[in-house]
Amino acid sequence: MLYLIAEKLDFPGLLNLIRYLSFRAGAASATALLIGLLLGPWFISYLRERQGKGQPIRDDGPQGHFAKRGTPTMGGLLILIAVIGSSLLWMNIGSVYVWGCLAVTAGFGLIGFLDDYDKVKKAHHKGLSGKTRLALEFLIAGFATWLMVRHSGTDLHIPFVKESVADLGWLYIVFGAFVIVSFGNAVNLTDGLDGLASMPVVIASLAFLLITYMVGNVKYAAYLGIPHVAGAGDLTVLCLAIVGACLAFLWFNAPPAAVFMGDTGSLALGGALGAIAVATHHEFVLAIVGGLFVVEALSVVIQVMVFKRTGKRVFLMAPIHHHFEHIGWSEPTIVIRFWIVSFVLALAGLATLKLR
Repeated sequence: MLYLIAEKLDFPGLLNLIRYLSFRAGAASATALLIGLLLGPWFISYLRERQGKGQPIRDDGPQGHFAKRGTPTMGGLLILIAVIGSSLLWMNIGSVYVWGCLAVTAGFGLIGFLDDYDKVKKAHHKGLSGKTRLALEFLIAGFATWLMVRHSGTDLHIPFVKESVADLGWLYIVFGAFVIVSFGNAVNLTDGLDGLASMPVVIASLAFLLITYMVGNVKYAAYLGIPHVAGAGDLTVLCLAIVGACLAFLWFNAPPAAVFMGDTGSLALGGALGAIAVATHHEFVLAIVGGLFVVEALSVVIQVMVFKRTGKRVFLMAPIHHHFEHIGWSEPTIVIRFWIVSFVLALAGLATLKLR
């Protein structure tokens, strides 16, 4: 919005700063951080009054989680307000990639909200059915992918290879939708301990901040041998907006959490990262940068498949962070160690930009 106003005025005086992507990205992060910190206390009080019983806690989960009964959920709404508000304020509204990613963020956030609302307001705590959730997610992700690949192309790129390995054509829409939906649900599965999902999302967003900037710059893209996507540079605004919003949320989500992000936040954040990866054609790099989320999701898949076939469990409990709780690791220990793993994986993912 501000970019459009400054552009109409031909960037006079201090408004010339808005011309620079680095300034707008930093401003978006600061704006999202302030929105989150200022609205947080009131918002949490509002959720606590409205929800009463708060986030449902599994009876078969770790005993330490029982103390969290009554903690309000849907804190992801605070993240969504901060991310979308700051992005709209500082983005170049002509960027189809930001619009596509925001569509996924808002759409997945709405799906998560409906699921959370059903859980806290109804006695059965079931939320939306799995088939309904997946159908809605694929519909939104497919639309966003179609919107973006019309401009960025349908070439498939993999790490360590300079040129595209295949042109998927319109099959890219299916591939992109799968990436977005998978990553949205992977982050959702990871969100099981205080602060466990939010900081790895921050780390992944910072990694993709560099990727989106390089991909959007024709000189850097050519030097690194990565695909150049004209206009994708504005996704740096969204990446830093996510960072600011998540840091503000982490202020209130730090142990002991005053609020949980719920499916509202985790689905939206995971979907946003997936959409950014699709927009920049770095889907496989996302699997490395966000490897922690991939492992969490795979632990659930492996547990379910093995249990159905043999009746035995691979892990004491899935997702895998609960397994470590059952073997005696404290919650802060798991969270900090997983953060470290996430940071190392982000560096490994960034290394693929040069090793081509």
